[in-house]
Amino acid sequence: MSDLFKKYDIPAPRYTSYPTVPYWDDAPTTDEWVQSLNNALKQPKSPWSLYIHIPFCESLCCYCACNTTISRNHERYEDPYVKNIIAEWEAYLKSVPYLTKRPLKNIHLGGGTPTFLSPDNLRKMISSILSKVNIDRNDFEGSIEVHPNYTTDEHLEMLSELGFNRISIGVQDFNLNVQKLVNRIQLPKATKKTVDSAKRLGFVSINFDLIYGLPGQGQKEMALTMDKTLELRPDRIALYSLAIVPWIKPAQRLFKDEDLPNPEEKRALYDYAKQRLLEAGYVEIGMDHFSLLDEDLAIAMNEGRLHRNFMGYTDQKTDVLLGLGVSSISATPDCFHQNQKVLSLYEAQASKGLIPTLRGHKLTKEDQLVQSQILELMTKFKISFVDANQKQAVVKRLETMIKDGLVLVNGDNLTITEIGKSFLRVICTSFDERLLRAKPDSMTFSKAI
Repeated sequence: MSDLFKKYDIPAPRYTSYPTVPYWDDAPTTDEWVQSLNNALKQPKSPWSLYIHIPFCESLCCYCACNTTISRNHERYEDPYVKNIIAEWEAYLKSVPYLTKRPLKNIHLGGGTPTFLSPDNLRKMISSILSKVNIDRNDFEGSIEVHPNYTTDEHLEMLSELGFNRISIGVQDFNLNVQKLVNRIQLPKATKKTVDSAKRLGFVSINFDLIYGLPGQGQKEMALTMDKTLELRPDRIALYSLAIVPWIKPAQRLFKDEDLPNPEEKRALYDYAKQRLLEAGYVEIGMDHFSLLDEDLAIAMNEGRLHRNFMGYTDQKTDVLLGLGVSSISATPDCFHQNQKVLSLYEAQASKGLIPTLRGHKLTKEDQLVQSQILELMTKFKISFVDANQKQAVVKRLETMIKDGLVLVNGDNLTITEIGKSFLRVICTSFDERLLRAKPDSMTFSKAI
């Protein structure tokens, strides 16, 4: 396995979408995007999902590659941002009346730190949206990413009242020395307090985000992190590889090479964490994710309903994902749309009642086909070739991986082996027609292992 990791530790997308953002090339106008939304929601029972991006953090976590605004000035940002989210929402309601009629399956708040906003401002923002949509409370998921240092019982009580039932806690690592190196001090007792409060309030699922490959992280540190994680026993765990992308996030240049585990050490951290989780009764979900056997993700995987979108793995599949807030990405079956990424530009457009379009992509028939196949690989580890031509082309690209036992080809079917699951991102690149045509000669994606 060590030789395989060296061989296939190459840059590759995470494939939360296809085409991946660097290869979007046919941008819709705002009117075309609105038309795509209306077309997708025409069917009477078309469900949809909502994502709201809250970019604010009081301090910068050096590993983070998200779109963030760092400030302790709550007065400057909270009220204006909430007003702009509501204004953007109102702009959509004027253009896409189906949003009030079709069932909203789930809402997710991400960041940044969504609980940077006060409970009152969060309530105002969320209520302004939920009061105007069609929700089936028996089949609704409300989730939010929280930082224990800035999340109070009042936050969680308010969210519970509004129907939120899942939280995701950014833990990353429980060791103080590692936390200092990445500028995220979060004591275990703060995480435990948030977990205990969420359970008391009836949240049905708690997720931990963990990262392997952080500076200062070794076997001893990972052991402590897993000990404390298993003590708290979250329902889901996302175990992410540290994505080194300093050309996107300059703060990562603060890491010293000698602080980072080398590739073999990094992979050993993952293998150790995975083994601990499996022994503790968790099941592996797709790539980088684990859940308890009776959790919705595991059930969806076993029933063949597992889905993947811009927010990662989910058991809730909808054809429409609407994103509100700075940099948010939306999707329909034939179109992607992204909001302005610069906060001042987002504010300028949203405050005028405009949909703050930055860019997007109109999916071709080829895009939609490749998208469906990569989704199948990411959720089921197998696909059927479309025709003999595709089979011939893909098998040629995968020739070395087939010899290395990462994939099996049997007739018109391709299956990823148990060993091959560790190289899922790399295998998917053999189906990525846009990546193959672009032949990038510079770092565009983080390494796959």
